[in-house]
Amino acid sequence: MPDVTKIQAQLQTQVRIVLVDTSHAGNIGATARAMKNMGLARLYLVKPKQFPHADATARASGADDVLAQATVCATLDEALVDCSLVMGASARLRNLPVPLLGPRQCAAKVLGEVTTLGIECALVFGREHSGLTNDELGRCHYLVNIPTNPEYSSLNLAAAVQVLGYELRMATLDVQTEAILDENAGQLASADDMERFYVHLQQTLEITGFLDPKNPRIMMQRLRRLFNRARPSEVEMNILRGILTSAQRHTHQPD
Repeated sequence: MPDVTKIQAQLQTQVRIVLVDTSHAGNIGATARAMKNMGLARLYLVKPKQFPHADATARASGADDVLAQATVCATLDEALVDCSLVMGASARLRNLPVPLLGPRQCAAKVLGEVTTLGIECALVFGREHSGLTNDELGRCHYLVNIPTNPEYSSLNLAAAVQVLGYELRMATLDVQTEAILDENAGQLASADDMERFYVHLQQTLEITGFLDPKNPRIMMQRLRRLFNRARPSEVEMNILRGILTSAQRHTHQPD
């Protein structure tokens, strides 16, 4: 089973949040709080207007450690040193030759490359009122757009960080959930086991009168699609076969 604690530790050390030209110190503090909520720790600030600042500390609400460890950079290029994957947050859909992802796709991409390739990743956020410039977006491998209400699309800087951080955390937890489900499911039933089941199922449905033996084709096709989607395990297949056998015995018993 994947070690989620190890994955979360990788995200803490290999994923950085980069804020460019942040105007309000309070937004830096709120971002630090959002990061700590979602298990992120590395904050990079490119030419912040005010930092350090009391407003940042106040808005951090306990995430002082994230602020204390923040790296202040003179340029975006400096903030992106050693990063092999750069995601740029963009509030507007732009005609740029850069692939566009949604938050969930972004999280999956980041998680996959950080955990399998061991790379460093940066999630870059622009100015509160104007976002990232086209030149800054051109430094990104992907753009990320949060699909907000088109009638009111303005999203607070820290809220945008929180959304991407949340999706990244959920992607991490989903890895554990999928591993538990796979572990509990056991060995999947083979193709020949499935065919024997379908024969048994058709016989049982004909005996109970549910299926017309003269025209079973359409119903059996639909049932095949249903169980093929489910992909039952060997244990689950044994349960299904047991139910069919029980139904046949009950049908053959005299009143």
